[in-house]
Amino acid sequence: MPLSPPAARTHLHNRDVVYRGYRRDDGLWDVEAEMRDTKTYQFDVPGDRGWAPGQPIHGMLIRLTVDDRAVVRAIEVAMEHVPHGPCPEAAAPMQRMVGCSLARGWRRSIDEHLGGVQGCAHLRELLFNMATAAFQTMARGVGGPPPKRPPAFLGKCKTWDFDGPTVERIYPMFFQRLHERQDG
Repeated sequence: MPLSPPAARTHLHNRDVVYRGYRRDDGLWDVEAEMRDTKTYQFDVPGDRGWAPGQPIHGMLIRLTVDDRAVVRAIEVAMEHVPHGPCPEAAAPMQRMVGCSLARGWRRSIDEHLGGVQGCAHLRELLFNMATAAFQTMARGVGGPPPKRPPAFLGKCKTWDFDGPTVERIYPMFFQRLHERQDG
């Protein structure tokens, strides 16, 4: 269902974000993220510079290479368009993410290694969602032998509620009925 018709308004800003996932021939996985910010009008930072309508203010790309355990093996960053001279200095600290796991603790690792002035807010934003893009890329379906432990996404949203019908149907071994445990 689409959104309702909006109130009268003026279009001012675009932020385009794309994630792409790949299986490499060497058995590793690449996940790429791209962010591009533009304005629909002349945009000036006083005392610095200006951008014409549609000219990229931010144009940033990240490639994570991960193994089957979702551990970062390599990271590459390109900052094609940045608003300020010091911005590209935030690319080098991104190497601190090599060896980190996209599984539990990913956001904590990002904050620890790249938080505050150690990194770039926009690159951190891209990194946060790269874990989800990686898991979508690496998903091999729900067939095959039943898992011994609940997949990490169970219990993380309405659809994957341990007590919900989707878990009951797809992962019955992890389905929990609170009312039955309370009654029994």
